[in-house]
Amino acid sequence: MEALFWCSSFFIIYSYILYPIFLSAFAAFFSKKTPLVPFENQQPNVTVIIAAYNEESCIKERVENLLSLDYPIDKITFLIGSDGSTDNTNKILSDFSIPQLKTFFFKNNQGKATVLNNLMEFVKDPIVIFTDANTHFESDAITCLVAHFQNKNVGAVCGELNLFNPGENDNKDSTYWRYEQFLKEKEGQLNALLGANGAIYAIRKKLYTPIPANTVVDDFLIVMNVAKARYQIVYDKKALAHEEIAPSIAEESKRRIRIGTGNYQAFTRLYWALNPLIGWRFFSYFSHKVLRWFTPHLMVLVLISNLVLIGDTLYNSVLLIQIIAYLVAVWGQAMSTRGHEIPSSVALLTFFVSMNFALLQGFYRFAFKNVKGTWQRTSR
Repeated sequence: MEALFWCSSFFIIYSYILYPIFLSAFAAFFSKKTPLVPFENQQPNVTVIIAAYNEESCIKERVENLLSLDYPIDKITFLIGSDGSTDNTNKILSDFSIPQLKTFFFKNNQGKATVLNNLMEFVKDPIVIFTDANTHFESDAITCLVAHFQNKNVGAVCGELNLFNPGENDNKDSTYWRYEQFLKEKEGQLNALLGANGAIYAIRKKLYTPIPANTVVDDFLIVMNVAKARYQIVYDKKALAHEEIAPSIAEESKRRIRIGTGNYQAFTRLYWALNPLIGWRFFSYFSHKVLRWFTPHLMVLVLISNLVLIGDTLYNSVLLIQIIAYLVAVWGQAMSTRGHEIPSSVALLTFFVSMNFALLQGFYRFAFKNVKGTWQRTSR
């Protein structure tokens, strides 16, 4: 039982604390930086794809943002699929009369994966850029993404997503996201980047593999399929997008339950990434993803084994610390749900516990419920 306690504890500490240290050190010594090569001729044609569902609050601003970018407008095609929207999304899109914008109004909510597969059938350009309806691109975002594809070995490029907090709320997703950005940057230097964030990434059209209709984390699976084809995945901090965080920890939890479901689904489809022979990507996948996905299970094992080991001063103290931490997190969650402000340190602890509890709920849904690709709109 002691072995179970210490092994579970070590894997949690390793994934969140030791892995970033090791990753940073390895990136410093084994970095694989590829210099950008200017395009010999003109910039290539690109297609921007958005799958939308009930986005009346932001779709107009999103289209206007895309039209204002510095990439030559005659070289961009915009494909937007409205997936059975029941609000004014379709009407707002219909008000645009722009030859570069092609809209598809699907009658039924089929799910994002199905919409993406359908839209990809209309893509004729060599490079495809995926983004979300509630994202805002910096003016040179597409220019930065596309620049990397002059290198024939590059199959996908992930931009940087900046999460901003428009007010003062207790959701620490932006803090956690900065931590994730650090890992992405270092993994990119080792050509070990894992997936992309759906807000801003690009791939070669020829490398797109249609994804199953019930896919939840489409951005992760699409780019991992590119990695499987042995193409390089680049992370570019200059290709910048912005997105607002969810207004509270409670709202963020809803999103993470769904993502958690998708993570375990992806795990069953990416067994090839557990092969140590693929090198750095195995190292990053196991350390960054697999151990994170199973951290809630490890936390349960730590608590249960700790209960069995009661009697020793060390284990008694650790158990007390765990109980206090969980009680504080429960209190923080309750306060957040009621709209009350909580101290930053409590908010961070609450976010961590809430995130892992959401993952555990996601695991339950994946294991015992029929996972569907249809979506429900969340705050982020």
